[in-house]
Amino acid sequence: MAGNRTLSVVPAGPEAEAPLPPAPAPMKAVSDALPRDEGWAFEVKWDGMRILAACERGKLRLSSGRSNDVTASFGELQALADELSDHRVLLDGEVVAFGPRGRPDFGRLQQRMHVGAAAAVARAAEVPVTYLLFDILWLDGHDVTGQPYTDRRRLLEALVEPGPSWRVPPSHEGDGEAWLRAVTEQGLEGLVAKRLDSTYEAGKRSHNWRKIKVRRRQELVVAGWVEGDGGLAGQLGGLVVAHHDDEGRLVYAGRVGSGISDPERRRLRGELATRSTDTSPIEVGLPTSWDRPVHHCRPELVVEVAFAEWTGDGVLRHPSYVGERLDVDPARVAREPFPGD
Repeated sequence: MAGNRTLSVVPAGPEAEAPLPPAPAPMKAVSDALPRDEGWAFEVKWDGMRILAACERGKLRLSSGRSNDVTASFGELQALADELSDHRVLLDGEVVAFGPRGRPDFGRLQQRMHVGAAAAVARAAEVPVTYLLFDILWLDGHDVTGQPYTDRRRLLEALVEPGPSWRVPPSHEGDGEAWLRAVTEQGLEGLVAKRLDSTYEAGKRSHNWRKIKVRRRQELVVAGWVEGDGGLAGQLGGLVVAHHDDEGRLVYAGRVGSGISDPERRRLRGELATRSTDTSPIEVGLPTSWDRPVHHCRPELVVEVAFAEWTGDGVLRHPSYVGERLDVDPARVAREPFPGD
């Protein structure tokens, strides 16, 4: 049991009885090129949902990156709190659904994200998830976010043993180029580079954490939808998407219709109907005319989109829908750089 291990990074003391704090907004990485200087650790960038886990004497609460309670969606993770029942701890990680080839599949994960508690129990057997833990924020009365990454990582590995639905994936110091080649060959999303001496900056997007993408993907805000044509006449044909510029304005990024399944079209249309508005929230680059009826909405939904490149006028080329991001704040969605752009 992890509860019987000696956790030397955190000293004992009266603070051990302090109440578990609420989960903060997670620390985020900045899109950047692979760092080539020393002093970095490299982790796989997982294609999943960011979740903070609060475990307190066998009780579990899972919070999304937007501080929504998603405990009921991932009931199999209750066993993690049981395993850590001797402690009160706040952990950070990503919930991932693996596909048949052993690679993360965000499309499969969507089947677990949009169902109620009763359906989640049935779906757990069909689409199991794994919680990949990569950081620790608080343990037994001690805030450890101010400690360097190396100490937090050592503490995390001492605390959490692999379980049926969770594990601490590897972290490797140095040789980032070799690891980038490896994740590219395996068809993974990319790497996250973390400074060895970096503290945990809750709620901030920090250059001390850098994400290096292998595949082009972009989080975008949904600002409306266009009706379909042909076999999709009268249905949701595509999403009108946008991102924020440096002044906080919403900038038009194009339309996304490819990759959306029929059930997802129906679900998205229902979600967007509750956010309907008379005018578009997009302030920059909005087309003056449309080739089919368009419905505007409040910019509250975030989706992830795969694409080939950005055009010269700032529109996505060959975009394809990946899924909705429940863990991303729409107010913080901005265009991310990609190496070579």
